[in-house]
Amino acid sequence: MNQSTRLLTEEFRNLSELAHNVWWSWSPEGRAVFSYIDPTLWRLTYHDPLKQLQRIASDRLDALGQDVVFLSLYREAMKAFHAYMEAKDHWFGRTYPQWQDRTIAYFSAEFGLHRSVPLYSGGLGILAGDHLKEASDLGVPLVAVGFMYSQAYFRQVVDTNGWQEAVYDSVDPMMMPIELARTPAGDLAKIQVQLGTRMVACVIWQIQVGRVSLYLLDTDTPENSPEDRHLTARLYGGDHRTRLCQELLLGIGGVRALRAVGRDPNVWHANEGHPAFFLVERIREQLQRGLSLSEAAAQVRQSTVFTTHTPVPAGHDVFSGDLIREHCQWWWEELGLTQEDFMALGRHPELSPDQFHMTTLPIRLASFINGVSKEHEQVSKKMFHILWPERALHEVPIHSVTNGVHVPTWIAQEMDVLYQKYLGSDWRERCDDLNMWQRMKEVPDEEVWEVRKFLKRKLMSFIRQRARMGWMDGTMEPIQVLASGAFLEPHALTLGFARRFATYKRATLLFSDLERLKQILLNPWRPVQIVFAGKSHPADQAGRELIHRIYQFAKAHHLGGHIAFVEDYDMHVAKFLVQGVDVWLNNPRPPLEASGTSGQKAALNGVPNLSVLDGWWKEGYDGSNGWAVPLPQEPLGDWAQDDLDMVGLYTLLENDVIPLYYDRGVDGVPHGWCTVVKNSIRTSAPQFSARRMLKEYVNRAYTPLFSEAGKARDEKLA
Repeated sequence: MNQSTRLLTEEFRNLSELAHNVWWSWSPEGRAVFSYIDPTLWRLTYHDPLKQLQRIASDRLDALGQDVVFLSLYREAMKAFHAYMEAKDHWFGRTYPQWQDRTIAYFSAEFGLHRSVPLYSGGLGILAGDHLKEASDLGVPLVAVGFMYSQAYFRQVVDTNGWQEAVYDSVDPMMMPIELARTPAGDLAKIQVQLGTRMVACVIWQIQVGRVSLYLLDTDTPENSPEDRHLTARLYGGDHRTRLCQELLLGIGGVRALRAVGRDPNVWHANEGHPAFFLVERIREQLQRGLSLSEAAAQVRQSTVFTTHTPVPAGHDVFSGDLIREHCQWWWEELGLTQEDFMALGRHPELSPDQFHMTTLPIRLASFINGVSKEHEQVSKKMFHILWPERALHEVPIHSVTNGVHVPTWIAQEMDVLYQKYLGSDWRERCDDLNMWQRMKEVPDEEVWEVRKFLKRKLMSFIRQRARMGWMDGTMEPIQVLASGAFLEPHALTLGFARRFATYKRATLLFSDLERLKQILLNPWRPVQIVFAGKSHPADQAGRELIHRIYQFAKAHHLGGHIAFVEDYDMHVAKFLVQGVDVWLNNPRPPLEASGTSGQKAALNGVPNLSVLDGWWKEGYDGSNGWAVPLPQEPLGDWAQDDLDMVGLYTLLENDVIPLYYDRGVDGVPHGWCTVVKNSIRTSAPQFSARRMLKEYVNRAYTPLFSEAGKARDEKLA
């Protein structure tokens, strides 16, 4: 029991129960009760209920006990929470009553649930977190497996020269909504995994994400050597040896963790190649049950889903034969395989035979394989066509389930109120209903415009408050206060660019013609400003240089404070940006954007996209709901493509985006702009929601594999 729990009176004891389930983070009732307790403390703790309960003054708790408004909010929140957790009448139960006793296991190296649960680095983790939340909302019987990182991903600090520094903070489990997992007998759950000649122990933590249980492996336990205790310290940290050990732990240890807590999944889903070793561990289990190797592989294949997110060959993990031999010889001997047989599981025809390709492994052993947009499906077919040389390209068995975002997590409260007024109080439950969203045409422009203006003021206030706090606590020099956005104008057209700083995302593309950009930004009658945010992997020097260059522009006198770089991009910062800017800018070098869910979050909140036609935008753009940089008539080299896209972006801004934004009616409302805003919401919100995405996984992958896996088991028993 932590300090925050001890502070609570019996009457408010359930607040701790509520704070220990991440459901509160996307529930209006949950957020309302915690934000009311102490609005200032709520803001200062970045909306972290456990930290708030730890720091709340005892006299404030006493006052709350006499506050009829709080008591009403508290009872309403607890009633909603218990009704949610106990409900049986959910989508999955109504649609697939025959499969309610089945379970899907979802493996990922990272999960983005909330800022207070720092187990993510970027888009892959945010997608995984949204997957779990939507599974909970729909009643999909899913459990998840990941890592409990003791330092997680780094906190970004940008120095006065614009160089990103990576700061690793220790994570205190006592200040997270987490508890140690237990076996069905009530004992603490622990497992062991052999790595080469040593055994590594893992304790298992558990986080409740609504109805979904997330189990996390942690090697920071006294049984392990100091080196092994740090294996789960950092997300994507260390060298290839550390990465291989982590992926062996996630794959092998993840299966064993589920067994330890009494879970027996029927379908297994690998989110990217990091957890793919669970396939081999499951083959080992089937061999122990008496199946032949071919039967075991078939059984595993008939119950496995694999999602690939990476359209860049260099983004797929590849391990040397020496590392594999050092760590896995015991495993192939236990499997009854030769070294050659084992290496063949991860062999890629375009690589050395003595290399193990982590994406090839699940492609070979999964029944349903998908990319994360229609365009990414085609890119993946081309990338892995070599694994099916006998098939035509269109016959390569890689499909697509386009990513979507968890609507309750990412919607602004003010947009929620607007949608309730015009779409109905139950709009969240029907957020994938295309017909419902057609009502956006009927929403008055004046109301849309007022909400959009308010959200931009909210963003500007947030940026300035961060700059002010940085100045007050001595972590920012005056030039950094300027660069972080203190001079931004709340009435100027504001573009947002926030994502991981990788070179193919071309963060500096708009700066290619600086004089032309200055004319766009510094027009006194139609000013424009750009807010940047994002991290680069600490080992990616090219990405760090992109941040450095952007920061120089943010500091530049001749750009008049029209460029800002917001430090330490995370889920908390992301919400302000996707809700508060006017236009979401995205210009990756096509076709290297697998999906790009940040643009979906922006569109949901009435922020139109200005993007190249790649990832989700290639299927989302319809000519009325934003702007798209034209595609070339034929493939171009990188530099020629960059020049073409640069000119396309400038032209769209000058001729379409800026004039439309500043074209105001006599009532001061930009009616043409509001039409684009409403079309962006109407077309994007239902099609690119996690609700649509999860239903697609259930209908196309999970439930068909329930049938296939059950049929295979029945045939074996017969």
